[in-house]
Amino acid sequence: MKHITLPLVALLFSTPALATEPARDLAWEITEGLTTEVGQRQAGTEAEARARDWAVAKLKSLGLKNVRIEPYMMPTWVRGAETASVIAPVPHKLAITALGNSGATAAAGLEGDVILYSSFDAFKAAPEGEAKGKIVYVGHAMRRAQDGASYGHSGLVRRQGPNIAAKRGASAFIIRSIGTDGHRNPHTGNTNWEQGVMPIPSGAVSNPDADLIERLARLNKGPLRIKMLLTPKFIGQQPSGNVIAEIPGSDPAAGLVVAACHLDSWDLGTGAIDDASGCGIITDGALRAASAGTLKRTIRLLWAGAEEVGIHGGNAYFNAHKAEAHALVAESDFGADRVWRLDVRLPESAMPLKDRLAVALAPLGITPSKEIAQGGADIGQFVGAGVPVIDLQQDGTRYFDLHHTPDDTLDKIDPVQLRQNAESWGIMLRLAANAPEDLLTGQAKR
Repeated sequence: MKHITLPLVALLFSTPALATEPARDLAWEITEGLTTEVGQRQAGTEAEARARDWAVAKLKSLGLKNVRIEPYMMPTWVRGAETASVIAPVPHKLAITALGNSGATAAAGLEGDVILYSSFDAFKAAPEGEAKGKIVYVGHAMRRAQDGASYGHSGLVRRQGPNIAAKRGASAFIIRSIGTDGHRNPHTGNTNWEQGVMPIPSGAVSNPDADLIERLARLNKGPLRIKMLLTPKFIGQQPSGNVIAEIPGSDPAAGLVVAACHLDSWDLGTGAIDDASGCGIITDGALRAASAGTLKRTIRLLWAGAEEVGIHGGNAYFNAHKAEAHALVAESDFGADRVWRLDVRLPESAMPLKDRLAVALAPLGITPSKEIAQGGADIGQFVGAGVPVIDLQQDGTRYFDLHHTPDDTLDKIDPVQLRQNAESWGIMLRLAANAPEDLLTGQAKR
């Protein structure tokens, strides 16, 4: 094995730990501030509005330019009471949480026989009348992966399953949490309804409770019955908004480099890994990039609102700014564990930028890959329109233990790994902002 200096070994193999005296660098300060001074920041609520005000004050205090809120309106859903119990064949309490945009039960709750499916594919393939009047349960376990690759497939059951169940006449819908942990913390997340489909009560149970439900069904001692109470509400159109800030470059004609995160969070935890840390990382990185001198391209920070509940902020930003020349986009929205891989999607004429990035990022333990960068949700429309994108891929091995749960709190952030993220973003943004290559030529028309 090639000799590696001790500091790099510590960086590569450090594990998340509580820190009594964390380094007070900027990425940490922003993550700590958002999770402590604001807390949960569900889109369309007063808490998200406080987060926007906090963000504007913080970004102005750091000396960024053109700091502003770009408002928009959005449909808003809020959580209510949520309880569930197995009442037969053996009584058990369950840990359950409503999925975003879930319908509500009656005030007294809902009770019914459960029909179980081991996977989303099995549910989709079942006869349409089979679920009528029943509570549908879908197992569909998620698998752990460093790159989080199983989330795209696993998340389909949450995003699409309730709508299918409602169309088939089910009374309610329950899934095994889309997560990789073994805690009794259910994972929330958004679900989507087709126009004209009435939302039914839809929730996720924790993974241990999903195991329990499946074991009870295997007992074959009569019908499995569950009683559940979910009382969320739709409260109509409410204000949300994006927070924008810039570090002006010397050559406006060279286009913008956009670094994105999302400001909102789900309401179960305080949104530390999802995505206060992302906002800390990109802001710290942008200021590191500017610290070595004037930049050629303007770096624009996009702290997007309302990502969790439908990418309203990212869509609003695209609609407002799609006519502007965007040279490159990137997003940090996968926690705070170390960056381990570099993916790019660049014009062939700009591929030397990847080579320079690979050399500069190597001391941080980051290696280039042949994978094509995909970007993140809030920059997705620009990526689809052909704008170049760079992904600094973070280690997602434990991300889905915490994602969308009450455990998404500041103590889960490792300051050493967070700092490595900020350092890598500083390198990437400086090289991208100063790249001599033309990043605008050959982009698809928007």
